[in-house]
Amino acid sequence: MVYPADYHMHTPLCHHASGEPAAYAAQAVKLGLKEIGFSDHSPMRADDFDNWRMRFDQLGGYVESVLQTRRAFPQLNIRLGLEVDYLPGHELWIQELASLYPWDYLIGSVHYVSGDWEVDNPARREEWTRRKPEEIWADYFKRLTQAAATRLFDIIGHADLPKKFGCQPPAQCQAMFEPFLQTASASQVTVELNTAGLRKDCREIYPSREILRSACVLGVPISFGSDAHAPEEVGMNFADAVGWARSAGYTHSSQFEQRRRCSVPLPA
Repeated sequence: MVYPADYHMHTPLCHHASGEPAAYAAQAVKLGLKEIGFSDHSPMRADDFDNWRMRFDQLGGYVESVLQTRRAFPQLNIRLGLEVDYLPGHELWIQELASLYPWDYLIGSVHYVSGDWEVDNPARREEWTRRKPEEIWADYFKRLTQAAATRLFDIIGHADLPKKFGCQPPAQCQAMFEPFLQTASASQVTVELNTAGLRKDCREIYPSREILRSACVLGVPISFGSDAHAPEEVGMNFADAVGWARSAGYTHSSQFEQRRRCSVPLPA
């Protein structure tokens, strides 16, 4: 199988990944991928916002490392991306980041809910015992819908991330998916199939097949990402992800260049 583009890969600048970009590119070539993209966690306006992203003064070095890797691997299409946290009130900062370099795509992700809680942070997992799951999921999907509505992003990352530790959304939360997907459809923002969920407690690709089926019905485009934090995770479980997409009704996925999207057939 010729895998689709892997657009979600990190670097050591996020403090929880290992391996330089060249090692990720080498693994992609080994697997037969034709296109990849780096999308490390963007800086915030304040460098002490949290401890899992690059500082602003490292952004230029990050860009150069990706461009250098692109020059070193001419047989591979290497895209320049960034994973950008969406928080209400940070829109101007995101616009500023978008203007600084010739990005091929921006992944918009929601990690923070209920103020300052990183819902997927293992160090703060105990918060799940202090809050009602339905409130967590409601806050999460409200922010995800807001992110899609801004049209600041090309891709929405891991669209049901709170299930990471195995806490699936309660039945009454299913209706929350629809406004997000309707907004994503209207904005024509891509929803990512992120295989990292298979490596987490939930043991399921992000997003769920139910969400993905609804997304397909509404015409929401898709892309793929391994969320690799080590070279050996590049393209991991992509055969499963392609099957996941096909079972939901998809026949095509998205690729990006200079923030322009094109549709390509899924691998056979």
